[in-house]
Amino acid sequence: MLRRLLVENYALIEHLEIEFDSSLNIITGETGAGKSILMGALALLLGAKNDSTTIKDGSRACVVEGEFDIANLGLEEIFAELDIDYEHETIIRRTISPSGKSRAFVNDQPVQLADLKQLGAYLIDIHSQHQNLILSSPQFRIRAIDTIAGNGALLSKYGEAFAALQEAKRAYAELTAEAQRNADEEDWLRHQAEELQKASLRVGEIEELEAELRTLENADSISEALQRVTQSLDEEVTGVLTTLHESESALRRVAENYASATELIARLHSAAVELKDISATASADLERIEANPERLDAINARLDLIYSLQRKHRCEGIEELIALRDRYTAQLSAIEHSDEMLSEAERRVAECNSATTALAQELHNARLKASPAFAKEVEKILHAVAMADASFNIAVSSCNPTISGADAVDFLFSANAAVEPRPIEKIASGGELSRVMLALKTILARHLALPTIIFDEIDTGISGRTANDVGDIIAQLAESMQVIDITHSPQVASKGSRHFLVYKEHSRSNIRPLSTEERVEEIAKMLSGDSITEAALAQAKHLLSL
Repeated sequence: MLRRLLVENYALIEHLEIEFDSSLNIITGETGAGKSILMGALALLLGAKNDSTTIKDGSRACVVEGEFDIANLGLEEIFAELDIDYEHETIIRRTISPSGKSRAFVNDQPVQLADLKQLGAYLIDIHSQHQNLILSSPQFRIRAIDTIAGNGALLSKYGEAFAALQEAKRAYAELTAEAQRNADEEDWLRHQAEELQKASLRVGEIEELEAELRTLENADSISEALQRVTQSLDEEVTGVLTTLHESESALRRVAENYASATELIARLHSAAVELKDISATASADLERIEANPERLDAINARLDLIYSLQRKHRCEGIEELIALRDRYTAQLSAIEHSDEMLSEAERRVAECNSATTALAQELHNARLKASPAFAKEVEKILHAVAMADASFNIAVSSCNPTISGADAVDFLFSANAAVEPRPIEKIASGGELSRVMLALKTILARHLALPTIIFDEIDTGISGRTANDVGDIIAQLAESMQVIDITHSPQVASKGSRHFLVYKEHSRSNIRPLSTEERVEEIAKMLSGDSITEAALAQAKHLLSL
């Protein structure tokens, strides 16, 4: 439950701090005093987006902080899932900087706004009079019946199956479209693939061919250079190798008397070995390199083919041509096996559809089973709030499958026994909608085991005995959970275990708890207006059972 709420620099609120009771907390005040602002601050605490009106004093931050007692609520797994440290006494804080930057903390640990919103859904349910309109929402009606039926796990399984079905359908549609495109392009694809395969391309081929081409184009000058190398090295009389051999022999003759001769001989010998190898390589290349017009033409033709393929397919290099060839080949293979792939995809769709249909039927049966008892509970509460002739039914009918099943749920209502129940959003008045929503919220809150529910003027449009009966229902609900009720009804206000007054002072909204005597005066004022009469005071004491 919400133990304490602190609000600073939010809209018209300078600073306020409230400690709530564990049962029924009543909040009253004149229109415009700031009750809706208080609800806005609470919504901000639970993850709502901030707007430009959040900060009143632009020189400092806005702060909203709530202290929650969450012991025995079983929220440890939720905290673990959100990677938030769990504490029985949990403090949630939301700050908005003057620049508009929002930050959220749970037990002083920074959290994302989405995580705060998810956690807040387990702590407080805020119902305002405007939410009566959600009775016209098909999603709300389905969620309501699923809550009563306990369909959470089943709905999760159905959601997974439905998502798998949509994915299977998408994959089948893509395969069908691709098969059609490929079939239309098969002849063209086959021609391109065969042309590229026939070219027998390999990585690095262009570099090799271009190098060989340069050699062949310059065969004469290369041969001349190689001949000069071999002649200068191997000439019998004046060649370098002959000269080195003579020098080595000369050093050997003086080796006994010249200490450095051995080193010099070794170095000359090493040079001679290297030069012999150079000579041998040059001689071999000289024999290999010769003008070869036929080979030259073949290389040019091969390069022309590769270059033309690059231009045709707009490829930068031979690697891209090879990748393109492989892609065309894969597409042709897909075409050849498209029937098998389509059959498998179609089988997958049928399999997913069967699973989804079976789970949708389980949901349908569970909703049908839960609907009569749910409707009776709603009727029972309606009868207790001065709608003795009201009837409420739940119609579950089949429709096209959606993420929430294959059912349409309608709430059928009639305030008069002589009138056939019809969809509630089409016939109910504002006061009737308020009482129906009170009944629904009361039942749903019990099933959801929420620690706190907030009613923001849910009693709009009712008064007198009906308002008293509504107050009794709210008070009964507060016996099992914390309720915070913002009301203009003195009958409802008199049911609270703690009463707060919202008031405006110096253009600032404030709130304070009322003593017993102050409650009498506040309720008397709600009964008779600013001029409090003795009769109003007596009636207020009667309502408060004083």
